[in-house]
Amino acid sequence: MPADPLPVLPCGVPPSVPKTLPQFSGDLSASAALRVECSREGFARVRSFTRDTLHGWSLDHRCDDATLVITELAANAATHAAPRAPGVPEIRLGFVLDPGHLLVTVSDLDDHPPVFAPTGAALEEHGRGLCIVDALSEEWGWSPGAPADNGAPAGKTVWARLSTRPATPCPPI
Repeated sequence: MPADPLPVLPCGVPPSVPKTLPQFSGDLSASAALRVECSREGFARVRSFTRDTLHGWSLDHRCDDATLVITELAANAATHAAPRAPGVPEIRLGFVLDPGHLLVTVSDLDDHPPVFAPTGAALEEHGRGLCIVDALSEEWGWSPGAPADNGAPAGKTVWARLSTRPATPCPPI
């Protein structure tokens, strides 16, 4: 079933979001993955795993942004995909490092694409996750999962690509 087109929203996301993972030059430095349950403990593991992985890769300067991005993507998966999954739902996190970028991924079993819902008011508690991901990453998107042989849901992977360069400081006012 084709997805409804995504509208242009206040945070500047174009109507089309890439549906393929970014391609790297083949010069990958490192990768890491984690499977977690959608629970309070699982989200604590997401944040801890992200910080520990980036520290090990000497990317402490990107830790706050990457932790926030992966937490938002994981929360979206838990909120929207987990209720459709049987049993205790799990999500899969991935990190791929190349010389200039960090790719973070969150995979779940739900086939529905991420929805960029417009926010009504700036102070609303929900609905801003993908705006945050968009603001902190160079690019983000999603790709459908490969169909399973046993008829299980194919799922999807939502990803964001972040620069590994240190952030430039804001100019003085």
